[in-house]
Amino acid sequence: MSDSSASIVSKVWNYAHVLKNAGVGYGDYVEQITYLLFLKLADEMTELGYDNPIPEDYRWPKLVAETGDKLEIHYRHTLENLAKEPGLVGIIFRKAQNKISNPSDLQRVIKMIADEDWSGMDVDIKGAIYEGLLEKTASSSDKGAGQYFTPRPLIRALVEVMEPAPGQVIGDPACGTGGFLLAAHDYISKHYQLSKPEMKHLRTKALRGTDIVPSVVSLCAMNLYLHGIGSTADSNDPPVDRADALSQPSGKKFDMILANPPFGKKGGYTIVGEDGKISTEKQEYERDEFWATTSNKQLNFLQHIVSELKIGGTAAVVLPDNVLFEGGAGETIRRELLKRCNVHTILRLPTGIFYAQGVKANVLFFERKEASEKPWTKNLWIYDLRTNQHFTLKTNPLAPKDLKDFIKVYRPGNLSKRKETDRFKKFKYNDIVSRDKANLDILWLKDDSLEDSENLPAPNILAAEIVTSLESALEDFRAVEESLNSSNPQ
Repeated sequence: MSDSSASIVSKVWNYAHVLKNAGVGYGDYVEQITYLLFLKLADEMTELGYDNPIPEDYRWPKLVAETGDKLEIHYRHTLENLAKEPGLVGIIFRKAQNKISNPSDLQRVIKMIADEDWSGMDVDIKGAIYEGLLEKTASSSDKGAGQYFTPRPLIRALVEVMEPAPGQVIGDPACGTGGFLLAAHDYISKHYQLSKPEMKHLRTKALRGTDIVPSVVSLCAMNLYLHGIGSTADSNDPPVDRADALSQPSGKKFDMILANPPFGKKGGYTIVGEDGKISTEKQEYERDEFWATTSNKQLNFLQHIVSELKIGGTAAVVLPDNVLFEGGAGETIRRELLKRCNVHTILRLPTGIFYAQGVKANVLFFERKEASEKPWTKNLWIYDLRTNQHFTLKTNPLAPKDLKDFIKVYRPGNLSKRKETDRFKKFKYNDIVSRDKANLDILWLKDDSLEDSENLPAPNILAAEIVTSLESALEDFRAVEESLNSSNPQ
């Protein structure tokens, strides 16, 4: 981030602390910045000769002309009406509400945005400012962006080894604030001299994201827009949409999918009966293209991603450890994945890098293949970045240097030239499928923390890992109970 963009981030963020004391949380503050910034940008672009997608009664000049209670009322009506607009405008303002109820606070935020010439900034600077705000929100709150914010050094490393190219269609079915899509956009822009048609494709057709949370979709749409992605003119094909990606196929086929589906093992919902009793229903997705029916969200996302890829399409997907070893549907899906795709790499991620503490996750890299009697996976390479690695969000966050060795040994575009190292090992297909449940949770490095108590993770991380393990075991027992009840009805 440049000094100028860092300065604006600091300026905008400093006022977030003032609003925090007034009861406006960091996540709510960034949402309001999203709405106001879009109105300001639309007004500035009009002065440069572009059409303003905002109806005249709700444009920026109307807002800045109001004061006091009239300002709060006008702003509230603006949000309500813009939420009904088609295309990108409707996506950004969907379910928008004013969270800054004090008119004087609202007026100060408006003035702060009004003082900057946003359209005069380079696209990358505007995007960097907004991305900086999202990152600060994630690191400053247990809620808000933290739940869907993937560490940017990890995103950039994954995109570097995946090597997206001009003309490709790249998707993320759990896009959050758009980190993977933006990294793919930046990689293509920096590594290729794009023709005008390729540039237009990159801006309007190449990147497609989906998320189920309306407020997150708004943040993502604004983040993409500030990076020059998407258009207010084309209301029928926005780059991001709010939907449950697992409910049905998207209708598109992708050359590449980059994703970090939401953490949490099971999907479900609570039902309150007429007698007041509460029961929980599992949310399972029965789709013809799925290999197994399960309520495990990550297993469903994995099946969905495979089905969305073109033949020859590639994917890098962040998934928790249970996907590597869970039995039942998990085993079925792993065996089908190894057979129908070339699953060539797993990156074992360290703990302490996500805002959900204690999470043990991996990145699966694979390529979808055409139908074949023989399995497509020949050799699976595993890189262990977890054993004897200790990271924390505050004191020792994951940095680009920590992923340099992985990028080097991955050998993008030339996987046949790989060589084994202490942390990078090759496992043959027959050896993998002969393991109990085709378990992919393979370890070989000695864990020093088992012998040296000084190297143990922090107590809160240990506690989170224990809770995760107990919850997983409890869910497995419940599955056994449900199976017994269904086979032995009363």
